[in-house]
Amino acid sequence: MKSFLFFLILFLNSSFPVLSQSNLLESVKKNPNEANTICSKFREFNSKGISANDDKAIEYVSKRNNLTPVNAEIFSIYVIGLHCPDII
Repeated sequence: MKSFLFFLILFLNSSFPVLSQSNLLESVKKNPNEANTICSKFREFNSKGISANDDKAIEYVSKRNNLTPVNAEIFSIYVIGLHCPDII
């Protein structure tokens, strides 16, 4: 019984990042104005030679949306893919 509970807890903990990523994608889909604002900032970064994957850009998204750096990077990828594929 203990090993079953251990595996159940292990499985549940591993599913939260997937749910979190799904919520990030939904937030990008539901807030196109926010995504467009972030695209504009990414274009500004690009004009200065800063990539959207650069630490400075990820930090901007992280602070703006109160996300961890990893989630900010995932969020950025979703924003770029859905709203501004011209960003590098």
